[in-house]
Amino acid sequence: MSSLEDSSKIFRYHRDQMRVHGTGNPLALGWKNPNEQMIRFEVLAQMADLNGKKVLDAGCGHADLYPFLKERYPQMAHYCGVEQIPELVKEAMRRYQSSPDTSFLPRSFLHGYLPVSDYVFACGSLSYRSSKPGFIFDAIKRLYGACISGLAFNLLKYMPADETLVAYDPENIISHCRTLSNNVVLKEDYDAADFTVFIYK
Repeated sequence: MSSLEDSSKIFRYHRDQMRVHGTGNPLALGWKNPNEQMIRFEVLAQMADLNGKKVLDAGCGHADLYPFLKERYPQMAHYCGVEQIPELVKEAMRRYQSSPDTSFLPRSFLHGYLPVSDYVFACGSLSYRSSKPGFIFDAIKRLYGACISGLAFNLLKYMPADETLVAYDPENIISHCRTLSNNVVLKEDYDAADFTVFIYK
């Protein structure tokens, strides 16, 4: 679904950020500040009541979404983080692997087996530029196929010229999502440059 060149750009981008900010810093994930990440988590957490549910975090980074969701849904059954960048998933495992309700897959969520979960989340991990036409639609379809009840993801709708990240028209994304489900929700009132989509089964 993505080329080796695309993957190498993503690795290089985050490793540059790690050199500047340190591996364990949220800024190593590409956030301008930690508050940006929290704002997006707040929106994603509105997807559903996750108590008793299994969650898949596609492109989990440091797995910061895990404690955020666990605080709000203490009976969340299981969290699985998928991350292809070794330094990031190693940090995620160092922090949370000892928790009995977590597991981690150190690879890309775009290839290979994905454990079927009640809800799938992708926070920032679909915003990378791809050389493959239709990449975003293929990625959404793949992640939606791994959920039992719903998929939640966010994308950029505005940004300056950038070689690593890409913005999308919310209406185009929503139109595609409605080919997968009749129950699609768009949220875009929390940030001028970002939007979130919920696709329910």
